[in-house]
Amino acid sequence: MAKTRITAFYCKECGCETSKWAGQCPACHAWNSLVEEPKRDRKVHTDRYDVLAGQNGPVPIRDVSSEEEYRIEVDSKELNRVLGGGIVPGSLVLIGGDPGIGKSTLLMQTCAGLAQSGRKILYISGEESLRQIKMRADRLGTDCGSVCLLCETNLDRIGEVIREFKPDVAVVDSIQTVYREDIASSPGNIAQVRECTNFLMALAKGLSISIFLVGHVDKEGNIAGPKVMEHMVDTVLYFEGERSASYRVLRAVKNRFGSTDEIGVFEMTQKGLRSVENPSQYMLSGRPHGVSGSVVSCCMEGTRPMLLELQALASRSSFGNARRSTNGVDYNRMNMLLAVLDRNVSLPTAMSECDVYVNITGGIKVAEPAMDLGLVAAVISSAQKLVIDEKTVVFGEVGLTGEVRGVSQTAQRINEAAKLGFNRVIMPRVSLEGVDIPKSSIKCIGVDGIAELVVALLGAKA
Repeated sequence: MAKTRITAFYCKECGCETSKWAGQCPACHAWNSLVEEPKRDRKVHTDRYDVLAGQNGPVPIRDVSSEEEYRIEVDSKELNRVLGGGIVPGSLVLIGGDPGIGKSTLLMQTCAGLAQSGRKILYISGEESLRQIKMRADRLGTDCGSVCLLCETNLDRIGEVIREFKPDVAVVDSIQTVYREDIASSPGNIAQVRECTNFLMALAKGLSISIFLVGHVDKEGNIAGPKVMEHMVDTVLYFEGERSASYRVLRAVKNRFGSTDEIGVFEMTQKGLRSVENPSQYMLSGRPHGVSGSVVSCCMEGTRPMLLELQALASRSSFGNARRSTNGVDYNRMNMLLAVLDRNVSLPTAMSECDVYVNITGGIKVAEPAMDLGLVAAVISSAQKLVIDEKTVVFGEVGLTGEVRGVSQTAQRINEAAKLGFNRVIMPRVSLEGVDIPKSSIKCIGVDGIAELVVALLGAKA
């Protein structure tokens, strides 16, 4: 008689295990997240995690060194910034993004730079053959002569090679192709991804090896597999950007060794990814002049101010219901700002009767409230066919009553605008208090509400 396979249901979001299927996870309450998988063996495979043996004893905190941690710097300044200053030995880094966005390209260039500095690098691929990897390296023009390659998907074999080779940095491309033989499910399933990540985490911590994992994404843009995988790793990086655009944004979603607000900007060229050290100038390249509906605003990504062009198009709707569309801006936030604008400013046509389209050029996504005032200014400019002076920057948060609220790091935003040649800044009046204005000829105009914004925009008319 054939042995019956015992299965259980696991949540893709939190990893919760249940004996029967339900429409909603009982732990995290996510809908339609339970999938059926073979039940995990309760036997603990201690031999797989013996690299951590002898390191779990209690240590008084006064005996722990508080010196600055040692980091491995890479050639890319943007990647160093996102990682918090470099690669921390023993860290587990997960990189996700859409197919073809440049994950493998970035890691190949990083490995080549580290190998040239004398580091031992091991590149493990489960998706490409050795010849295909070599062809990609030749196409990028990188010197990968001392980078060791391994095409393997069996986790036991990968663990043996890492223990014997003992590299400084290892890359696994991708985690969805690796499998464990004692788990009766195909590679990429929840149980496989969770257990393989757990094993590689123990390997990285025990041998002090920095390991990069490449993760596939699902149709919603999240890393495929259980959310618990992101909780296990030390750093989670996401590649953003339109495939049709030449730039890429590397954003830190989680980082135990640095800030999660930093981003790295790259340009995709025929020779791979190139760091963009001045993203403001890069994002404003090709900006149209002498047109309405275009406003420059400033957002903060970590410690870096970045100037972006906001475009808005407001036209009378031809149908009963006005249409709204956004690219790079939260849709609900835009609807709220249009309602506030309708209440506080008298425009030739009410926003409820207009189709409104909003776009941040380049396809970058911004969620900072400081972009509110720039978005409102762009809509007013388009609705009144008002051409705003191209040397004007607008930023500030807008409240429900139409007030303009203060934002943080005002001095950095003003300095960035002055550095790129802008001579006028429209900003919250409350943020002007205690701010050192640059000695250049830049003029700062403070506003308390949307009504004052209209007056300031008329003064900034081209």
